[in-house]
Amino acid sequence: MNRFFKLKENGTTVRTEIMAGLTTFMAMAYILSVNPSTLTAFGRIDMGWYSVFLATALAAGIFTIAMGLFINFPVALAPGMGLNAYFASVVLSSATTDHEFTWQMGLTAVFISGIIFILLTVTRVRQILLTAIPDSLKHAITVGIGMFITIIGLKNSGLMTIGVEAGSDIAANKFTDVLSFETVIHMGSLENTNVQLVIIGLLLISILMVLRVRGAILFGILGTTLAAILMGAVDFSSLSNPQTPWVPDFTQLNFWEFDWEGIMHTGIVSAIATFTFVELFDTFGTLVGTAERAGIMKNAEEGKKRVGNAMFVDAVAVAGGAMLGTSTTTAYVESAAGVAEGGRTGLTAVTTGVCFLLALFLAPVVALIPGPATAAALIIVGVLMAQSIRDIDFQDMVLAIPAFLTFVIMPFTYNIANGISFGIVTYVILACVANLAGKKKYDIHWMMWVLAVLIILRYVLIGSQG
Repeated sequence: MNRFFKLKENGTTVRTEIMAGLTTFMAMAYILSVNPSTLTAFGRIDMGWYSVFLATALAAGIFTIAMGLFINFPVALAPGMGLNAYFASVVLSSATTDHEFTWQMGLTAVFISGIIFILLTVTRVRQILLTAIPDSLKHAITVGIGMFITIIGLKNSGLMTIGVEAGSDIAANKFTDVLSFETVIHMGSLENTNVQLVIIGLLLISILMVLRVRGAILFGILGTTLAAILMGAVDFSSLSNPQTPWVPDFTQLNFWEFDWEGIMHTGIVSAIATFTFVELFDTFGTLVGTAERAGIMKNAEEGKKRVGNAMFVDAVAVAGGAMLGTSTTTAYVESAAGVAEGGRTGLTAVTTGVCFLLALFLAPVVALIPGPATAAALIIVGVLMAQSIRDIDFQDMVLAIPAFLTFVIMPFTYNIANGISFGIVTYVILACVANLAGKKKYDIHWMMWVLAVLIILRYVLIGSQG
């Protein structure tokens, strides 16, 4: 084991690595309850809560172990926050249109985009993004995804509600433009049990984080669940429900639930282009963010090489996760918790992966967790991701404006790709203008020009409504 994982070479021991792996698991185990709730849109999408739970545990377990064994990298993978919400929002919004985009079509698009990722990784196109995109935009992407997740948590818990009083009739099930004063975002009723629980969850997780308790999010979710039990807001039927068995029932897994004919009918180019575009930057931002939080990028050259190798496992995980029945599987920033405990090799990742596989036997317990508890976790994850804002230079408008548009447009248009698109295009334009004016020399990588053109073509050819 010492020779395989190069423990001595990395200044670590088996005990340290295992403890680090357990710490990483505790820090990200919340995904076991959050992902099924998010992908099923709290019951509004018929993917099946238990089916998504199985896919989440299997994808996290299998591909995290792969990251440890093949790359010797102390980073764990699981279905990504932000993209699971994006996946659900696309399926839900299309249900009210003439061209329904089912969850099976969504998984098909994710799978194909995973194959595209593998090709982009092998040809090293994805790695070029490490140097092509300015650091300010990398940090803004992380912040924006955090804000996107936060709005989902606020909305699903009822802590944020939307009231519309329009001067004219609004057509049902249609995207409708209203004047600024006609729609009001406000706080939900404090008399609502869900709102009370999400506030309890926020306080619990926040206090545990202030006290620097490892696994604060997980323990906060469990504490909120206990509060929900005391308030009579928990249904215990999952403990004896055959739909959430104690022994894993893989017959309920949405394995290879693809809809090739349906996606061809809907428009395969549009679907895959949208998912690939979003996933490309989301997974890129998460991997870079993980590497930075773990200190892997301190040696830039070595860091880029290791991240490049990790990208291949990440690319395979995208396709593999879709086969199992979940949205994009990617590296987790919470892996830094294990690194902080001394994890330096793939043994940390293997330990985390094994824990996820063992979690397959805890489905009935996880199913007890109420929606407000997972919503509180979403909001706190947004806080963690927003920390990257401190690395953006807001004194330099060429960097500040694209970064600001990136993380503001994501949540307020309810679309990750929109924010990244505005960020890239505005950076290229502003940097070009500044260079021509001779104010200051800004580097514009050739890949940024390519991306800017592709983004413009994407909106011209595919559109942007919704």
